[in-house]
Amino acid sequence: QRLAAHCDLDDQACAQVGLAARFHDIGKIGIPDDVLLAPRRHTDEERTIMREHPVRGEHIFLATGRSDAALVARLIRAHHEAFDGSGYPDGLRGESIPLGARIVTIADAYDAMTSVRPYRDAMEHETALRIIDSQSGG
Repeated sequence: QRLAAHCDLDDQACAQVGLAARFHDIGKIGIPDDVLLAPRRHTDEERTIMREHPVRGEHIFLATGRSDAALVARLIRAHHEAFDGSGYPDGLRGESIPLGARIVTIADAYDAMTSVRPYRDAMEHETALRIIDSQSGG
């Protein structure tokens, strides 16, 4: 939410980004535990299953009935899109990816890199920032 404010989004958009950030992985509730909790990198089949979570999350958030549900759900759906079009679930490219979703993606990537994973240690802050910077435009 603070990153959204830094990008000069208005208060309402910042709040929507904040909600999307909190709930971006809610769709993982429908992913089988043996895939979700695999203590290693996913196989291609497992990766396909995991890639369902943004769409599942969109549907779950739409069911909240909130007045802003559609806007937040759109950010949740798009949080794994990539600026170069290589992301999922829709292969969106560039500015067709909502800015709020791009902000959630950066925050999520930073969190993932600086957190311990079963298959690797947490990265240092500076290392994570260098990787994010090097992926700019990708």
